[in-house]
Amino acid sequence: MTRKGRRLAMIGSIAVVLAIAASLVLFAMRDSIVFFYGPTELAEKNITPGTRLRIGGLVENGSVVKGADQTVTFSVSDSNKVIKVTYRGHLPDLFREGQGVVAEGVLTAPGEFRADSVLAKHDENYMPKEVADTLKKQGHWQDDKKDGGSKK
Repeated sequence: MTRKGRRLAMIGSIAVVLAIAASLVLFAMRDSIVFFYGPTELAEKNITPGTRLRIGGLVENGSVVKGADQTVTFSVSDSNKVIKVTYRGHLPDLFREGQGVVAEGVLTAPGEFRADSVLAKHDENYMPKEVADTLKKQGHWQDDKKDGGSKK
């Protein structure tokens, strides 16, 4: 085999090894790539307590309870299932009941979640795409754009 042939064989074998390694990594991470889980998905997947993940949905009306030491509990719903969230810290200024939220933290028990961070929508037109898609699937989406275009 010529020197050029050995070089091409070496480059080809390295490319194959890298492709296999990338495939294995993506296969192992297939459940972790999801941006967040809705309460219904969380219940269906039977995720074990102690698992770190993100959840998203709407903050239920009347569910926000502020306790001592900046502890807040609230319920996140996708209109099918509800998960109780406990968070300690300052909530975003735009956090309120009936609005979209994404919380990152640890599942402590079935139906209970301890959040490390809470993200709220940033203006009156924004909702995370995944939350909007979930609401559209369930028939609870209310589009407030009457002219069909974006508000300016």
